[in-house]
Amino acid sequence: MTSSLAKVGFGVFKPKDSRAPRTGALLAPAVGLLLIWMIVPLTMTLWFSFQRYNLQNPLISGFAGFNNYKFLLLYKTLWISIGNTLVLVGSVLSLTIVFGVLFAVVFDEAFFGRNIARLLVIAPFFVMPTVSALIWKNLLMHPVNGLFAWITRSLGLGVVDWFAQAPMISIIIIVAWQWIPFASLILMTAMQSLDREQMEAAYLDGARGLSMFWFITLPHLFRPISVVVMIETIFLLAVFAEILVTTSGGPGNATTTLTYLIYLKALLQWDVGGASAAGVIAIILANVVAAFLIRTVARNLAD
Repeated sequence: MTSSLAKVGFGVFKPKDSRAPRTGALLAPAVGLLLIWMIVPLTMTLWFSFQRYNLQNPLISGFAGFNNYKFLLLYKTLWISIGNTLVLVGSVLSLTIVFGVLFAVVFDEAFFGRNIARLLVIAPFFVMPTVSALIWKNLLMHPVNGLFAWITRSLGLGVVDWFAQAPMISIIIIVAWQWIPFASLILMTAMQSLDREQMEAAYLDGARGLSMFWFITLPHLFRPISVVVMIETIFLLAVFAEILVTTSGGPGNATTTLTYLIYLKALLQWDVGGASAAGVIAIILANVVAAFLIRTVARNLAD
């Protein structure tokens, strides 16, 4: 009876092929490699964060307990760097979302030269951070030879020394210029799936301009905007090259972020223990932000 049913095609009665490889066995090497890749650096960072380990004075060593963390928590620069990091991430996210939505809506309409305009908008994303920072520092924002200085002098206005008078704004502009193309690309792609029949129906019902954008286009972009925010935040928390090339964390601590503070502790002060403790704090901050963003994205995807 079983053999006859199997011949008819009832898969439930087909014998299991014992020679078929198990998925778990195939994935085990890759998963094991990823675990080693993540756990080993994290374990070493945790270990060094509890050690007295300064390369300038190798004679002082041993277990430090929570002294590295206590010093950092009482270190005013740590809280300034955390504040600068949040300001940088929040400002760049706001600019990239606003301009990304703007470009997505504009380039969704047909006009002469649209493909070239799209290419020009997306192009800055492919410029390396160091090159981008040098372009803005020497060609655009330089107080003597920069393009902005030439424009303001031509108009009879004063010259702005961007990296001395408005350092954080300068960093925000540079980083936003790099990440606006990413948001624009994702949101322009999302605009392609917008239901045109729904837009036509709304137009027949009297929706125009701002009301069409507010009630039709923007709700459609909520999900891709959530994805853009999550992806960008992961990378913006680690912004480093733009700060190193332009302001070096200054003037004072005006542009010192948590990532740059770790660099200062590890490679300029040679304080491996303190830098490791700052790294653990950065990991905690990144996980808190990531957990909040993942919940937000999951809520938007569930709607």
